Amino acid sequence: MTKTDTYSSIVVLGAGESGVGSAILAQAKGIKVLVSDKGIISVEYKKELDKYGIEWEEGMHSLNRILNADAIIKSPGIPHKAEPVAKAIEKGIPILSEIEFAGAYCTAKCIGITGTNGKTTTTSLTYHILKEAGLNVGLAGNIGKSFARSVAEDSFDYYVLELSSFQLDDTHSFRNEVSILLNITPDHLDRYNYDMSQYIDSKFKIVAPQNESDYFIYNIDDNVITEQLKKLSIRAKMLPISQHKEVFPGAFIKDDTLYIGIKEKNEVVMKIDENPLRGTHNRYNTMAASLASKIMEVRKDVIRESLKSFQNVEHRLETVARIGNVEYINDSKATNVNSTWYALESMNRPTIWIAGGIDKGNDYEQIKPMVREKVKVLICLGKDNKVLEEAFTNEVNRIVSTTSMKEAVKLAASFASEGDAILLSPACASFDLFMNYEDRGRQFKNAVLSL
Repeated sequence: MTKTDTYSSIVVLGAGESGVGSAILAQAKGIKVLVSDKGIISVEYKKELDKYGIEWEEGMHSLNRILNADAIIKSPGIPHKAEPVAKAIEKGIPILSEIEFAGAYCTAKCIGITGTNGKTTTTSLTYHILKEAGLNVGLAGNIGKSFARSVAEDSFDYYVLELSSFQLDDTHSFRNEVSILLNITPDHLDRYNYDMSQYIDSKFKIVAPQNESDYFIYNIDDNVITEQLKKLSIRAKMLPISQHKEVFPGAFIKDDTLYIGIKEKNEVVMKIDENPLRGTHNRYNTMAASLASKIMEVRKDVIRESLKSFQNVEHRLETVARIGNVEYINDSKATNVNSTWYALESMNRPTIWIAGGIDKGNDYEQIKPMVREKVKVLICLGKDNKVLEEAFTNEVNRIVSTTSMKEAVKLAASFASEGDAILLSPACASFDLFMNYEDRGRQFKNAVLSL
């Protein structure tokens, strides 16, 4: 782990949940800390910092103080090219992620989960299974409470951590007992100099510090992952998951049956249709969560019953309502093309698709066959819908554009026939019209429930 005991002063850049959590943990460990945010800190976080007596500044970065710190904890959203970070790197000041910093003080066993898509569902499902098994388990990382805050305030025996590539970027020695890599497809490439190899390297940081006593669960059906593994030497015990081949040790699905084996073949066998999660991608999420739970010695009957009782996370293929036998589905969390492909793949009704927002250089070719097969109407929701309209003008019979969620839902309802589905799965970022994907999803749900 990082030698945090050598730090007497730390600057935390960014005063969101990650930054404030890091500051609280630093303060608790007797480290002098300054929280510096170039923007305006929320009233809620200011109150918290004041409550703990933590010094903060907003609307500026005091470079002189930052560059005199023993270490800098950088919030995940701040890129390395940001001035205070770049100058600190130049000066040789250690840059830590919140995950790295919190991990130095964490004595619990950790299950870390990453991948371009499916992280939140797999993390939530794993946590649900362990909780149902009666384990003293915390949920943190890119979901819910920050890892650092939880380490400062709670006392868990296990953690399930959702880890984004941004959070993994500045981890060096933090080690999960179980790491999970679900898939890798192009995303956030603007952050990685439009170099896919840099993004892949970031994802694989989850397994680098692991040793021979740890486990690495990975999707052997993902070509990007399998090609990268040829270049690496992994020390952890490798457990593949697959929907196309029988693997042991690991987990696979054959004839709609899930098989899990770690020490012996078929230690857990269950029908996959007992799982309420829809779509091919959720089969991978289910395999990964079930396999991780088995490593933690959760009984197979608990795994089976937990899968039946799990409710999917908000904004992820979330059924909002059925009105006149038309199903309204909120998949606002689908902020990239690959995620939307999985959503469309799971549709078994004629679909009216609401998409659009800030295009991150999307390549829509991969979903055109799915759109031709499943989508009867495309409603483009965004300030600039030109790219989306042009991409699908020959794939969909009817395309309309709007800048209002209420209007998008009303239009969708007017085009729908009995037995159709109306799917919000944007494939784009939300910031042109909404605060974030959660705001977009809630506005969709409110509009549906107001019909």
